[in-house]
Amino acid sequence: MTDAAFVLVDSNVVMDITGRDSQWEEWSAGQLEAFAGRLAINPVIYAELCFLLTSSEEADQLVAYLGLSYREFSRESLFLAAQAFRAYRQRGGAKTSPLPDFFIGAHAATLGVPILTRDIDRYQTYFPEVTLISP
Repeated sequence: MTDAAFVLVDSNVVMDITGRDSQWEEWSAGQLEAFAGRLAINPVIYAELCFLLTSSEEADQLVAYLGLSYREFSRESLFLAAQAFRAYRQRGGAKTSPLPDFFIGAHAATLGVPILTRDIDRYQTYFPEVTLISP
């Protein structure tokens, strides 16, 4: 485990708690507690959280309640996301625009921070240098 300044929290971990997922809520809540004070999201994760909410104010309240800080992308991380998407397409991937995981993984890779997630496949494939905190 890295001792990075913060940990990116994938939306699936937050949704486990807000949706009271019977299988994952306890694990996800425990992880948020374990990394309290170091939890961060980026624009893509914020947008994914907003999908189920009714306003940006509600999203901001959730972010504050969970103690999540907000981090913007660098151009370097956006470039890396595009390169990962290119590799995905070259491997036969069918999507025609970069997937959210590419932006999240690239952001973590350029900052040298871990991702707290339950969805590890794309991260392991396209960002093997990123530490994943997962079940």
